[in-house]
Amino acid sequence: MLHPQPSPMSAPNAVNEPTHRFPADFVWGVATSAYQIEGASTADGKGPSIWDTFCRQPGAIADGSHGDVACDHYHRLDADLDLIASLGVDAYRFSVSWPRVQPSGFGAWNTKGLDFYERLVDGLLARRLKPCLTLNHWDLPQALQDQGGWAARDTVHRFVDYAQGIQRRLGDRLASITTHNEPWVVATLGHETGVFAPGIRDRAVAMQVSHHLLLSHGLALQALRAAGAKAPLGIVLNLAPVQPATDSPEDHALAKLEDGRLLRWYMDPLLCATYPTDVLAHLGRDVPRIEHGDLQAIATPMDFMGINYYTRTVVSAGAPFDVKTSGLPLTDMGWEVYPQGLTELLLRLHADYPVPPLYITENGGAFPDPLRDGLVRDADRTRYLADHIAAVGEALRRGVPMAGYMVWSLMDNFEWASGYAKRFGIVHVDYATQRRTLKDSAHWYRQFLQRQRDGHAASARTGATQGA
Repeated sequence: MLHPQPSPMSAPNAVNEPTHRFPADFVWGVATSAYQIEGASTADGKGPSIWDTFCRQPGAIADGSHGDVACDHYHRLDADLDLIASLGVDAYRFSVSWPRVQPSGFGAWNTKGLDFYERLVDGLLARRLKPCLTLNHWDLPQALQDQGGWAARDTVHRFVDYAQGIQRRLGDRLASITTHNEPWVVATLGHETGVFAPGIRDRAVAMQVSHHLLLSHGLALQALRAAGAKAPLGIVLNLAPVQPATDSPEDHALAKLEDGRLLRWYMDPLLCATYPTDVLAHLGRDVPRIEHGDLQAIATPMDFMGINYYTRTVVSAGAPFDVKTSGLPLTDMGWEVYPQGLTELLLRLHADYPVPPLYITENGGAFPDPLRDGLVRDADRTRYLADHIAAVGEALRRGVPMAGYMVWSLMDNFEWASGYAKRFGIVHVDYATQRRTLKDSAHWYRQFLQRQRDGHAASARTGATQGA
């Protein structure tokens, strides 16, 4: 249940209200992912995912936790949909748990799992909210991992089948379909450093995984369109400006390489049908196997692209860069608060690539959020959101085709390898009781969106008067 609010938010100190008037059709939303909020890990025929397995590995999760219950969203769907609607947003970005709807990742479908997402989508539409569905937010069915996972080319085709199955059941009611969330994370953190599921540490495997994720994206777009999909189709990347710690040639060279590994490795094939030559040279024997026609498939035109942004990346060829020396405020994740980097990133993408309409599909900060007297005074998060929304407005003013912005996250949740200690939500979750409480940042976001709507209404009235 939503905790009753004792009093409306008083405006936090030092919050600079974004002054940009966003277009009337600009989409505002909040975002989550299935494994982080749903819980019900074995309910109604759901199969295990690689995160169910990974969380059982000793030391894999900072607090030893898992997503078995998480926010219990699976059992609290209607109340959570009411909560989303109460924020005054236009859209809700969520993901489907592949093993919930197809436990083995191939073959038989789980009707009860599909029913849950049908209730979710229909519940959003009933509340006049746009359902923005992500097919893969990292929770690959364990049964597919047992057969090689994303390192196996066969998983590409299983993903295409899965995408078509979701399209058949839900496609007529979706506002958008995203294939993958942050393929860099799946490849690099999941298969090179091993700090995320499935916990593999092999660069050659990681690069093959990255190629298969991109290939499955392109082939899924082709299959969805062939099946008559009407919803806009795209992908979501985690991107950041990569900057050298010093002006040394070594730092500049490393920054260019890391930009290649993070940004150009994904942007170049998606929009230019090629991989960056400097990264290919750097990889040497770890270059992925690329078959004839793969790059053309990856570059299948998209209707939109989602960008997840949290902070910049600073690299040093010497000692690792210490964010604590930058003088910038840090989030609870130890990430710099660097909103100007979002404008820099968006301008660069627009200048270097033929980008489709861009959405900020995740943006937010983790901060310590004590609940006192039924309130969470999270002024740091409110400032973070306000400053990053202003950064999006500046990019829009300078010609970048921005189409929407979504806060990460709707509510506190299972923060992957960090467990439950890091809170990104604009809604506080008491995990012992599952009570939801709007934080000050949620009140601010709702009020900001209302001011945007009021401004458009006033402009419309003025235009009608002048046209009379």
